Amino acid sequence: MKTPRPIRLRPTGLTIGQIAERTGLAPSAIRFYEEQGIVFPHRTDTGQRRYERADIRRLSFVMISQSLGFSISEIRDALATLPENRTPTKADWQAISEQFRRALDDRIAQMTALRDRLDGCIGCGCLSLSNCKLYNPDDRARTRGTGPRYLMGDTPSDL
Repeated sequence: MKTPRPIRLRPTGLTIGQIAERTGLAPSAIRFYEEQGIVFPHRTDTGQRRYERADIRRLSFVMISQSLGFSISEIRDALATLPENRTPTKADWQAISEQFRRALDDRIAQMTALRDRLDGCIGCGCLSLSNCKLYNPDDRARTRGTGPRYLMGDTPSDL
C-alpha cells in the first residue's frame, strides 16, 4: 500500500510583517499605502492581509519616487498604469521609468537654473535691491503670477 502524499497548502501571500521586513517600511506605512491605492492586499479567511511579491517592487518604487520628490498622487497615477491581471514586466516598468525620467529631466533643468542664478535676481519683485531694477523694472514679473518667476522658467522677454 502506498503512503499518501502530504497535502501541501499553497502559500497565500506575504504577511504585512514579511513585507515590512523586506522593504524596511513600518506596517503602519504599508497600511497607509494601501489606503492610498498603491498596494491591494487580499484577505485571508481570518481577515489578515496578504501581499504579493510584486508589492515589494511597488513599495520600493514608492520609496524611491518619494525621495526624488514625487507626490503620492503622481506615484499612484503611474502605478495605476501597471497591469492588474499579471505581474508587471520589465517593459511595464520601463514605461513608468520614461514618464518619470521626463519629469526628473525637467526638475534637473530647473535646479540647474536655480543654482546658476541663485546669486542674481530671483524675479520676486523686490525693488529694494539695485539689481532688481535691471531684471524686473516696475515689478513686471508679477504679471506672470506669484513666486520667483525667472527661476520658475519665465524670462524677461516673456513679459
